[in-house]
Amino acid sequence: MVERYLRQGGGARIGGVVTDVFSTHLRVAGLAKFVSLGDCVKIEDGPCVCMAQVVRIDKECVNVKPFESHIGVGAGASVYRLGPFDIAPDPSWKGRVINGLASPLDNGPALRIGSRPGSVDRKAPHAMGRSRIDRPAPTGVGAIDVFTPLCRGQRIGVFAGSGVGKSTLLAMMSRSTSFNTVVICLVGERGREVRDFLEEVLGDHSRNAITVVATSDESAMMRRLAPLTAMTVAEFFRDCGESVLLIMDSVTRYAHALREIALANGEPAVANGFTPSVFAELPRLLERAGPGNEDSGAITAIFSVLVDADNHNDPIADCIRGTLDGHIVLDRDIAEQGRYPAINILKSISRLGDRVWSDDQRALVSRCRAMIALYEDTRDLRLLGGYQAGVDPALDRAVEITPKIYAWLKQMPQDASRTDALNQLAAVFPMI
Repeated sequence: MVERYLRQGGGARIGGVVTDVFSTHLRVAGLAKFVSLGDCVKIEDGPCVCMAQVVRIDKECVNVKPFESHIGVGAGASVYRLGPFDIAPDPSWKGRVINGLASPLDNGPALRIGSRPGSVDRKAPHAMGRSRIDRPAPTGVGAIDVFTPLCRGQRIGVFAGSGVGKSTLLAMMSRSTSFNTVVICLVGERGREVRDFLEEVLGDHSRNAITVVATSDESAMMRRLAPLTAMTVAEFFRDCGESVLLIMDSVTRYAHALREIALANGEPAVANGFTPSVFAELPRLLERAGPGNEDSGAITAIFSVLVDADNHNDPIADCIRGTLDGHIVLDRDIAEQGRYPAINILKSISRLGDRVWSDDQRALVSRCRAMIALYEDTRDLRLLGGYQAGVDPALDRAVEITPKIYAWLKQMPQDASRTDALNQLAAVFPMI
């Protein structure tokens, strides 16, 4: 049961009563002096028993939001304080699928409770106590390892509209052998995709993965809690000295859940319907990933960002992009051409790429980018018949080699992972 994770103060039960029932939350009298924001409560109304969390405290009453979408609770129901919600991960959780409340979803045995409980709302490591990032973390995806390489402990975003191949790319990256443990958080995803992702995409790699799931039909409270639980699990393995890959799909739906909860509490909307608290909570979550202290491991985090209407400058995308250590942009036009992964090389960047490339590799990547930029900038000119071979040698080379680079970068989920992609590119295209 979830209650085993809750810190209870002992002694007499502290209780209140439901006074008002709204479609988004419940009002409870009698608890205002005894609870803090984030405390969990148990609601009992005859045979109906459910869990909820305190989201607002007034002088006389508190607002609580149930973790379940539909509950049969009426006015007069009893409410009891349970305390803050902690979880205690354990190495035996690898290979399991759980929800935000750390309850199993895979019909397996009960989860073993670890010896080190931790709050799902813990703070990020102190800035001056964190170790430096200096070790590469190959993903096996050629386009990423060449143009936006990752380091262990880096945080990077995958920005894309719907249906551009975002989840497929994340699944390909999750098969990387650079990590001891993989923590996957699926937030607001379609329910049918969960088993497809685990059984078809991850396959044998799921043995080292812990998957936290909150599907699109679940409550905003569960969609908010799932990323916090996933981050806490990743922090546990990081503190054990492991190299952890955290994949979160998607942070945008986490922001949608935060907005829904804040609006229900009467918080005003300031940007595209998002409330100020959303922009405060996002960095708190993202900053928890990354390197730990000198004697611990690191969390390499990949966050997917679903951009509304393919607008890569919407407020949520802007906030996340400014917090992370790089961004990978997926382009719908590239996907429509059948080039997967549909990464826009010119708009994607890794802020830690210089720590991976040698001088020769950096020069090679720069020449490739310049060639691709020249090829794309003159696309309209060539389509209109304004290009004549032999006039500009640089453009001639771009027209000859860029389509071959695009073909080399194509990689499907069933293809083998690419190792040492930069040296492979240099060997295939010595003329660059």
